[in-house]
Amino acid sequence: MEWMIDTSHTSANFSVRHMAITTVRGQFEKISGKVEVDGGKLMGAEVDIDVSSVNTHEENRDNHLKSADFFDVENHPHMHFSMTNAEQVRGDDYRLTGNLTIRGITKPVTLNATISEPFTDPWGNERLGVTLEGKVDRNEWNLKWNQVLEAGRLLVGNDVKIEVDAQAFHPKG
Repeated sequence: MEWMIDTSHTSANFSVRHMAITTVRGQFEKISGKVEVDGGKLMGAEVDIDVSSVNTHEENRDNHLKSADFFDVENHPHMHFSMTNAEQVRGDDYRLTGNLTIRGITKPVTLNATISEPFTDPWGNERLGVTLEGKVDRNEWNLKWNQVLEAGRLLVGNDVKIEVDAQAFHPKG
């Protein structure tokens, strides 16, 4: 059964170390996609993110992230995740493998996923939740802009933690 991501109840968040002393967090505000579940098992997932919707609550940083130094929104307006395999680890927990495309570069990634039990909302639609978590090295997608600081510290860390918390629905009828 195919479930559509409810964009108003879904978030895609990321965090990265800044100067090796603090963590900067941000989110992408425009997300779409679908999840396929069969017999209570996760069978597929597609997530598309409008990169221009990046928001770190700092306009100058957001503009820099949209520039060719990072996401190059002008030439690559979307990033995309497409699941290729789901291994059920335990109960509602899965290990997903899939392809993540950023800046036109597609690389395999492994993410941890949790899927909730479906239920019927007050309006008669079936709903479920899916959380994806993982870590990627931004350099693999040519997101290499950086500055080396005192004692060899990097201004921007290479490891990026990602979390997508998605609510999906299957309309009645």
